[in-house]
Amino acid sequence: MTQSTEFFVPTIKTLQPGDETLLENFLLQHTDTSMFLRSNWREAGLLDQGARFQGTYVAAIADATIVAVAAHYWNNMLVVQAPVQLAEVVQAVVSQSNRPIAGISGPSVQVQATKQVLELINRPTQLDESEILFSLALRDLQVPRALALGEVECRVPDPEELELLSQWCAAFNIEALGKAETPDLLSTCRREIAARQATARHWVLVKENILVAYTGFNARLPDIVQIGGVWTPPQLRGKGYAKSVVAGSLLEARSHGVERAILFTNQQNYAAQAAYRGIGFRPTKEEFGLVIFSDELS
Repeated sequence: MTQSTEFFVPTIKTLQPGDETLLENFLLQHTDTSMFLRSNWREAGLLDQGARFQGTYVAAIADATIVAVAAHYWNNMLVVQAPVQLAEVVQAVVSQSNRPIAGISGPSVQVQATKQVLELINRPTQLDESEILFSLALRDLQVPRALALGEVECRVPDPEELELLSQWCAAFNIEALGKAETPDLLSTCRREIAARQATARHWVLVKENILVAYTGFNARLPDIVQIGGVWTPPQLRGKGYAKSVVAGSLLEARSHGVERAILFTNQQNYAAQAAYRGIGFRPTKEEFGLVIFSDELS
């Protein structure tokens, strides 16, 4: 139950090691829209030295309870979970982190409010969407026939496949996120794919020794995972490969005790929605906001 803050003036605080339980207790009240926040602090703690998954966290605290938080991460993404005191935590975290803002994510209404608070409404964007948030209890996962019969195989990539996956990553960023096709994008994707490989956070689908689809977890907790970066090359679409690769990754997660999966997707991406529904995902009542700016400004 969310504690009333009617008689308390919130204190704005930069979180430090030792504040993890305080933060987690708040984020658990907003599980589906807090996956990046929960996963990142568990991966990298609350210190911010610029390493992967690290960020500066600023919270509003009333009566020893967090009521809002914003984090500004190593990759310059600003992530919010602030049903109250949004302006205060957003302005404070941007000031504290001294980072440029590459994008914003969080509950859709809060993302749009953050743009207003930071006077970014008119800044050019590559992507500015309110996406459908889907959820699946893994006990209800519907395994596609091709995967169940072994006609396709889902597995962690082999090292010699990483260059192809980097090219797929760049294609995904261009098609799904609106990024420009540049040499820097491919270099960034190579680093991203290598990092996922090092932590076994991604999978490929193989049919007759040919890679046909890809998926990953962009946030991971012991009981819940968030799917991201699902990609099938255009010439291979319409064959059920996306369903099989996502289902295969979730079978692996389920074998390690994960109970639920979530993902968000574009409201106009009907093919993706059909694929996810086909393995059991259902839309929640929440919408997830994602903004990626065309340039980075401090």
